Amino acid sequence: MRYTSLVDFLNDGRPALAKGPVGMIFVEDLVEVESTIRHHLGLKFPTLLVFGPEEMTLPDDIAQRVHRIDHPMQARGAAVDAVNQLIDAAPGIWMYYCYNAEYLFYPFCETRSVTEMLAFHTEERRDAILTYVIDLYAGDLEIHPDAVCLDEAYLDKSGYYALARKDEVGHPRERQLDFFGGLRWRFEEHIPAASRRIDRISMFRSAKGLRLRPNHTFSDEEYNTYSCPWHHNITAAICSFRTAKALKTNAGSTFDIPNFVWHNSTPFTWQSKQLLDLGLMEPGQWF
Repeated sequence: MRYTSLVDFLNDGRPALAKGPVGMIFVEDLVEVESTIRHHLGLKFPTLLVFGPEEMTLPDDIAQRVHRIDHPMQARGAAVDAVNQLIDAAPGIWMYYCYNAEYLFYPFCETRSVTEMLAFHTEERRDAILTYVIDLYAGDLEIHPDAVCLDEAYLDKSGYYALARKDEVGHPRERQLDFFGGLRWRFEEHIPAASRRIDRISMFRSAKGLRLRPNHTFSDEEYNTYSCPWHHNITAAICSFRTAKALKTNAGSTFDIPNFVWHNSTPFTWQSKQLLDLGLMEPGQWF
């Protein structure tokens, strides 16, 4: 089904929000749109909303399985605004959001659906899942000048770290950290300070009055915690070409970066086990 705007979807497509999890993919450009959608359909999201420009085209088999919403992404805060409107429209269900050329992984995702994982997480009395945005990049930028190549993707196997997240008066927030690493750390001179974190609360249960903020955190501070007080919880990873793509398409940085590969690069295997082994996500009590 195709909708001409988010307002059109909320008027005519609201039954799709009756039960979660609802996935949202925001298409900023036309790079790897099909692979992004297919990956998330493979995780068995019952409802998948795809926001994108009017000129975006989808194969028929995909178009029949998603709700396509014409939504210009050039406006500042376009994705955040859409997420918040959907929170208002459907409180009490699990939601997820990402951008094109981003791929969600969670522990054992090859054999367990996202619905199963979120049902377990709900039993843990958790309303959000911390996800780390792990930068992917092509190994040869001469062959792939936009830094995107699924068949020869690399990631950093080390160089990740966390700092205490401070509140308004400078005190560390309980069970909250700011995480850094990947291309945003290695090429931080080209990244605004406010955009260098790699943590994102991409999976959450909507609630009345809840608001997603532009820095990928929520107005309810408990949503921004990495675990509950009594034990570790599941964390997930979004493996993303978004930063690499931006660094190589931005005229201010592209000529300073002949290659992203360094001594801590390793080929990405597209398996959750690799991310678990590298410590880039946590199974918690999810066995």
